[in-house]
Amino acid sequence: MRAIVTVIGRDRVGIAAGVCSLLAENGVNILDISQTILQEYFTMIMLVDTAGCKVSFDELGKALKKSGEEKTLSIRIQREDIFEAMHRI
Repeated sequence: MRAIVTVIGRDRVGIAAGVCSLLAENGVNILDISQTILQEYFTMIMLVDTAGCKVSFDELGKALKKSGEEKTLSIRIQREDIFEAMHRI
């Protein structure tokens, strides 16, 4: 299954590396990635493949959210089909 991961927070060294490492540790493959700095804010969106994920989708979402909270970031994951449906309107 494909999913969208979004990351937003104040820019600093290691944000992308930390998120990518967490995904890799859980067997999630990054298919596409885009990131930018908006003034002092880091923003990143990733298209990922969770077919090889070692934990449930809900557990992965909780791990990403917890990691974000520890680093004062917003990190969220959403199934691609739900993301697409929400953005068609």
